[in-house]
Amino acid sequence: MNSVGAAGDSRRAQPQITAVGTALPPESYTQRELLDEFRITDPRIRSVFLNSAIERRHLTLPPAGADGVRAEETQGELLRKHTSSGIDLGRRAVLACLERAGLGPQDVAYLCCVSSTGFLTPGFSALLIKELGLPRHCSRLDVVGMGCNAGLNALTAVAGWAAAHPGERALMVCVEACSAAYVFDGTMRSAVVNSLFGDGAAAIVVTADDDGGPAAGPALLRFSSRIIPEAVGAMRYDWDDQLGKFSFYLDPDVPYVVGAHAEAALDRLLDGTGLRRSEIAHWLVHSGGKKVIDSVRVNLGLSRHDVRHTVSVLRDYGNLSSGSFLFSYERLLAERSAAPGDHGVLMTMGPGSTIEMALVRW
Repeated sequence: MNSVGAAGDSRRAQPQITAVGTALPPESYTQRELLDEFRITDPRIRSVFLNSAIERRHLTLPPAGADGVRAEETQGELLRKHTSSGIDLGRRAVLACLERAGLGPQDVAYLCCVSSTGFLTPGFSALLIKELGLPRHCSRLDVVGMGCNAGLNALTAVAGWAAAHPGERALMVCVEACSAAYVFDGTMRSAVVNSLFGDGAAAIVVTADDDGGPAAGPALLRFSSRIIPEAVGAMRYDWDDQLGKFSFYLDPDVPYVVGAHAEAALDRLLDGTGLRRSEIAHWLVHSGGKKVIDSVRVNLGLSRHDVRHTVSVLRDYGNLSSGSFLFSYERLLAERSAAPGDHGVLMTMGPGSTIEMALVRW
């Protein structure tokens, strides 16, 4: 098990999430508006969109041509959108997060950027350091191409860095311009992807203070991972020779595969902590889709109330890939329902196929 300080271990400063900030594109669309924008009449595809438990998504769509139809973007245009949208979303999420933390760009000593919707070198970490004026001595890491689970993969590294540098501020930002990964080819494979994902960015500050002061946010106690190698091809982003573009694929059985392994992942996370599943007060699960959420909820014995933020984020924004669980965390904070001593579980799922979890305590 990958852990960052055992529960109750006071021998070292424990990393804490001290602030969160999010950002979205200014334009948003209902599912029906998107079907009309792209003049999709196939009843099967319309049914996928309209029965997704998603009401609205924020997206950066291509401009309409003279005939009123949205232009089809080349792979180069999609990659440029990934960069320009990503810098804008990442910048705004970071600034919102730092403002909530009472910090400025000069206070950041470590920056980790997560993205799965495009490729560029140098990565978002270098571009955002330049854009935001972060210190030149800022350490950085880019976690690229891991998919929807990547927010917790990255948070493991961020928490480890914070624990090794008490008092210094680490910042993680998940930047997902999912509309830069869309392919419109009329297939059901692409329709499922196009009906699900939205654009957005989410940032958090993580600090391990060694002064014994009160926690500004939940402490990151431990992490666990579970990979399902037999389902390695169930979620993938690969090249389509015919279209000359990258194309994302989701196997219809993904919800059931993830759900079937969720209990084992949770048992490993809680092993040795003395905590029972019933003692977890807050669940922040990735908004992977209606069927995924339902499968996880049933297999872990969670109530609809437990996944209320997961469901509402999916409804309002769609699947925001790696940063989805941080949008749920932001809603939990706004609710002010977390009390000192409460435990919570963060859970993300994605390609690999992989389940990532973190145990936190307020």
